[in-house]
Amino acid sequence: MTDFVLVAGAWLGAWAWDEVAAELRAAGHGVHPLTLSGLAEKRDVPAGQQRHVQDIVDEVERLDLRDVVLVGHSYSGIPVGQAAERIGDRLARVVFVDSTVPVDGESFLSGRPSDHVRASIEAGGGFWPPLTADDYAGQDLTGDQIARIVDGSTPHPGASLTEPAALSRPLGELSVTYIKCLLDGDEPMDAVQKLLKSESWELVRMDTGHWPMFSQPRELAGILHRSAVRA
Repeated sequence: MTDFVLVAGAWLGAWAWDEVAAELRAAGHGVHPLTLSGLAEKRDVPAGQQRHVQDIVDEVERLDLRDVVLVGHSYSGIPVGQAAERIGDRLARVVFVDSTVPVDGESFLSGRPSDHVRASIEAGGGFWPPLTADDYAGQDLTGDQIARIVDGSTPHPGASLTEPAALSRPLGELSVTYIKCLLDGDEPMDAVQKLLKSESWELVRMDTGHWPMFSQPRELAGILHRSAVRA
């Protein structure tokens, strides 16, 4: 049995994985969706990026998990990638779901147009305000799915987006499945394309939008199950 630790992206909590988690449990896996500090039911907990890294490490150690597949969606690829190297031989594999990846010394906002995000964080009192329903158009989501995401989203801690990542070894040394959701762009970002040259990284494409845990949960769970078999 594989133990999955599932971490959703900006604005979301453990609840975002409900359907995927049910599929994985039905396949016999241990599943541990995790809400990062400052979000959802933990929204009152002060948080930055390194706090998020520690959230993941603490969860693995608290539950004494072994043969772990860490799954990071969107923003959470950054703390998941850092946590992966810190849990040592407990790690079996990492799955990045249409995510950013950590680059040593760089933040989530590095290398991208970020003035509007920084302005939003400042206006939001240090938090990045959630997207509106209109922002989810064209992402293979039903009206009900969009409403569920919007209703469940909470402001995202701005410090987690501006703090730099800290890596002690190259990500290319990890065993990784990278899932690219095609409605969010045909190709992975440059940093991911470089890492995909590693023999220990594989690329899987999904014909859906940036939130496959809502739009195609069964298909996503199937990819995660197969990644565990490869681990």
